[in-house]
Amino acid sequence: MAKTDQKQPLPQSVLFCCDQNAVRSPMAEGIMKKFYGMDVYVQSAGIRSDLDIDGFAIAVCDEIGVELARHRTRSFAEMEKLGDDLSSFDMVVALTPASRAEAEKLTRFDHLDLEFWPVSDPSGATTGDAREAKLAAYRMARDEIVAYLQKRWGASVSTAS
Repeated sequence: MAKTDQKQPLPQSVLFCCDQNAVRSPMAEGIMKKFYGMDVYVQSAGIRSDLDIDGFAIAVCDEIGVELARHRTRSFAEMEKLGDDLSSFDMVVALTPASRAEAEKLTRFDHLDLEFWPVSDPSGATTGDAREAKLAAYRMARDEIVAYLQKRWGASVSTAS
């Protein structure tokens, strides 16, 4: 597929972060990899990692051809133990207020771009048909991530299936 003009150059490395690394940040990681290819090193982490990847996040990403089932959650601390220091990323994108505060604290002496993309939390949706309401909330969060990515870096290299 032909690459369309990007709004801003892609960084060499991006870390997406949220609270648990179970919903929003893995969705952002997977979608970015799908949209912009493997030229960018993309990872995700959470303040904590005491949950597994969320099944609804897997389902709504499968709808657009993004596979998340093999994602393993990890915290900032676990990430650093594995050698992925926050300072090694060109950009950190926080998707929740708490993860933004933690990323600011952990990178206060580092030279990197830190952006805040407030993505709604779909995990609390339960009105009406519980499954359909949850799926709708997760789709909304997924679509917010897609909109942020495309606003920042333009149309995707590959189209979602």
